[in-house]
Amino acid sequence: MTQPLIGIIMGSDSDLPTMKEAIAVCSEFDVACEVAIVSAHRTPERMVEYAKSAHQRGIKVIIAGAGGAAHLPGMVAALTPLPVIGVPVPSRHLQGVDSLYSIVQMPAGIPVATVAIGNAKNAGLLAVQILATHNPALLQQVQAYRAGLTTMVMEKQAKLDELGYQKYLSNL
Repeated sequence: MTQPLIGIIMGSDSDLPTMKEAIAVCSEFDVACEVAIVSAHRTPERMVEYAKSAHQRGIKVIIAGAGGAAHLPGMVAALTPLPVIGVPVPSRHLQGVDSLYSIVQMPAGIPVATVAIGNAKNAGLLAVQILATHNPALLQQVQAYRAGLTTMVMEKQAKLDELGYQKYLSNL
């Protein structure tokens, strides 16, 4: 088994449908990750142990998804020297706005990078980009991925030009 470089944690298994996108990005870039349920409220000792030991176990970046009160990313960031990326998980009542506010409003000195509500894919991409700063092969993969995005947009533009906007819309 390859040493995991990215830790993907979540407060509950109900967060996994959102967090699976970060896992998929790690797989796409062939970056080993570990996935764990680590609740700030229900398993606080587990959270403390995870956060304090992650860097000693070879983890380089932590992605933490949480909904509702969403304390997990901030608490983990307070306990680890590693970069933490928070994913606000959509909640039933407030659609994740509560989670976003909780994660993004960290006090000075304890940063948590925060992505859009439910956007674990961007969290995965950001984690990979952080790793790529010291890995030339991974950096090339990131550059190729970005070039692919450009190609995709230009292909869509060519199709829009060809069909016109009404036909293009009918094909969506």
